[in-house]
Amino acid sequence: MKPNLRLCAATVAIVMSLQLFKLGPIPGSQNLLRTSEILQLTGAVGPESLAFDPNGDGPYTGVADGRILKWDPNHHRWTDFAVTTSQRKECVRPFAPELEHVCGRPLGLRFNNKTGDLYIADAYLGLQVVGPAGGLASQVVKEVEGQQLHFTNDIDIDEKKDVIYFTDSSTVFHRRQFMSSILNGDKTGRLLKYNISSQEVVVLLRGLAFANGVALSKDHSFVLVAETTNCRILRHWLYGPNAGDTDIFTKLPGFPDNIRRNSKGLFAKWLVSNTWAGKSLLKLPLGFKRLHSLLVGGKAYATAIKLSEKGDVLQVLEDCEGKSMRFISEVDEKDGKLWMGSVLMPFIGIYNL
Repeated sequence: MKPNLRLCAATVAIVMSLQLFKLGPIPGSQNLLRTSEILQLTGAVGPESLAFDPNGDGPYTGVADGRILKWDPNHHRWTDFAVTTSQRKECVRPFAPELEHVCGRPLGLRFNNKTGDLYIADAYLGLQVVGPAGGLASQVVKEVEGQQLHFTNDIDIDEKKDVIYFTDSSTVFHRRQFMSSILNGDKTGRLLKYNISSQEVVVLLRGLAFANGVALSKDHSFVLVAETTNCRILRHWLYGPNAGDTDIFTKLPGFPDNIRRNSKGLFAKWLVSNTWAGKSLLKLPLGFKRLHSLLVGGKAYATAIKLSEKGDVLQVLEDCEGKSMRFISEVDEKDGKLWMGSVLMPFIGIYNL
């Protein structure tokens, strides 16, 4: 199956009868995510990214009010694990975009399995780290080339070389302006490399259209970065005869989000959109959630794609009607299950393979 696919959604009519698109289920996809188990969050929304610690415990997830939570399966509840700032007096509402720069907004999470440290891509506060006991995270990278990070998004770690790869989605827009960044076609995103030992930061790629998810290949010879606005995943070669080169790993008919590697391939989450209508949408008097809904087709649903290490589509799983899963942002495979995060919903999903 080729990645020239179409996503499930519905015909959307907005003011002035502007027709965005009419789409159907992806040919060859399996509408199985509707059977997913739902793990509710209490008093929190937006579990964007998921991570399991070196002991296999978790998942851990960052939520919209700035906390990082840990799932306790023995007591079937979420517990507070860490925060990225001590200034939390006003951080009492589950969803308050206007306070994200104060409370922090943890996005990508990755454990260093050698040390047990959890590295956090906080959209406003940069790259941070917290020890195995949790608590208040400490700063790792806050600025690059004399400019404060605007929109730290996702990370992956090469534990053998003590190197972290992470994205800064935009040098102009902050996270709460992410739809403006996408719909305006902003191309100031970057892929960066941080050396844990030397504390040196190097910009590997510039001019990216909303740099998003990051994933190293199994042999660490290349790193993938989702270029959301351009609906594609780029491959940047780190070692070997192509070292330093960048090419297109795969093209998608929608917006890619986080990418996570499993033992056999890669799971990439992506959303549908229609870029030509972007600036018209921004001019409409629409709220945050309504604009986001229109951006992804006017109907909440879920799609996950498994890719080979050559970029071929191996499997497509969906919840075409959004019965269980909606707006998923990440898919992690562990112990025969898919664990799915969502940037908007108050729950994570679990699908048994």
